[in-house]
Amino acid sequence: MAEEDLWCYDELDAAQWSLRHVEQREQDDVFMAAASLSETLHARDTGGFEAVRDYMGFYGVSPEAPLDFPPEFAVEEITADEFELIWSAARAARESGWGVRPL
Repeated sequence: MAEEDLWCYDELDAAQWSLRHVEQREQDDVFMAAASLSETLHARDTGGFEAVRDYMGFYGVSPEAPLDFPPEFAVEEITADEFELIWSAARAARESGWGVRPL
């Protein structure tokens, strides 16, 4: 199975935790994830494992640890406005069901 080429976009806090995470598959522009750490934690705190599973099934998975990029990764900064455009497109795609992967 060939590896997928993914574009990952993350809004990071000062400790490198991903507050919001987007994954976009390059070959067909499918958004594989548009997940928020705060929403994941809210699902956990209010609905437990089942709520987190449902959230991740709908919005995808966000990183579960601070990000530490190895030197071979090409990391580029984008502006907050650029991230907001990507985030909005990814959320709209996930919420419309386009490219949502089954559980």
